[in-house]
Amino acid sequence: MSENIVIQSREEKELLAELDQRHDTEAERLKRFLNLPDLSRTEGSPLKEIVDRTLKVKSLEGFDVIKVPEIIPVPILFDLFNMPEGHPARSKSDTYYVNEENVLRTHDTVFWYYYLNHPLIKGRVAKGQAFGAICHGKVYRKDEIDNRHMNVFHQIGGLYLAPDNKQTVTPENLKNVLSEIARAIFGADVEFRFYDHQFPYTDPSYEMEAYINGVWMEMLGSGLPRKSVLKNFGLEGYNGWAFGFGLERLAMASMDLPDIRLLWSNDERVRKQLKLGHKYKEVSKFPPVTRDISFIVPNTFIPNDYFDLIRDIGGDLIEQVELLDKYENAEKFGAGKLSYTFRITYRHLERTLTNEEVNKVHAELENRTESDFNAVIRRV
Repeated sequence: MSENIVIQSREEKELLAELDQRHDTEAERLKRFLNLPDLSRTEGSPLKEIVDRTLKVKSLEGFDVIKVPEIIPVPILFDLFNMPEGHPARSKSDTYYVNEENVLRTHDTVFWYYYLNHPLIKGRVAKGQAFGAICHGKVYRKDEIDNRHMNVFHQIGGLYLAPDNKQTVTPENLKNVLSEIARAIFGADVEFRFYDHQFPYTDPSYEMEAYINGVWMEMLGSGLPRKSVLKNFGLEGYNGWAFGFGLERLAMASMDLPDIRLLWSNDERVRKQLKLGHKYKEVSKFPPVTRDISFIVPNTFIPNDYFDLIRDIGGDLIEQVELLDKYENAEKFGAGKLSYTFRITYRHLERTLTNEEVNKVHAELENRTESDFNAVIRRV
């Protein structure tokens, strides 16, 4: 019988209380991210529609649904999943750190740890039972800015495990489950294919692609959990399968949605169109306003950190940020300095922007670029 499991974290509550008392730029940013709605649980959202369709797949009948914390200790999120010190995912240029020991979760596979340590599941293990779970919700990663990416997005993951002495789970078992999920989301006639891949916590591992709107699109990652990773959670004598995928990518493909920001829209003309399988029709393409920003900074400058500042200041006015130019000239700029030029596209999804309001935002960005990144603005 399936269970709804909600993991309460005393540590997360304490960290949220500490964040609430902080008012520095990073704390305000993290609070804003954490306060965003979970679209995978929001009625009317196509992301919830994907979750609902996935949960109805026959192969997932009887699976538990687990909700886990969003602030995770570093050893749990990284060490236990074969991402040791020095792994790129642990970099502060890729991951949001609440403090040195805790981060905003970067992947929902972390639910394995909480699920396998839950008393209910330990009881099933003691009885030699098979079991499975689904987890979904927001995840957080620093990322570029364009119409396909946001630094707050949503994932869904699944895990099935059975005792070695009762079942040997094969890649074909996994692929059959994933085939059901693909058909549930995109329809019975969808074409899909698998190819070998590599992930730190599954072996063998597979990517799945679906043929959507005339192109092959990466749909999800999957594989058979490594025994060494399961052992990290105190589980031995079990084998199984696992998968995980981003919800935005699939929703946008299903609806041919041109901009990821539309998934968060409150415009009723947009919201009534956000149904899986419905081809989105542009409500009104408001004109873009572009501004370039050029500056010289120390060579320790990290673009992903700069994109966070742009998001902080520009919010939903920012459609895209492109790197136009980057070069070094010690004679001209001094040793250890780099010149960057970015083109910022401002476009609101629901109204026309005025030059006056764009100029105001852009001027603030220039000022904060100077103060926050020790930059020298190159005004032409």
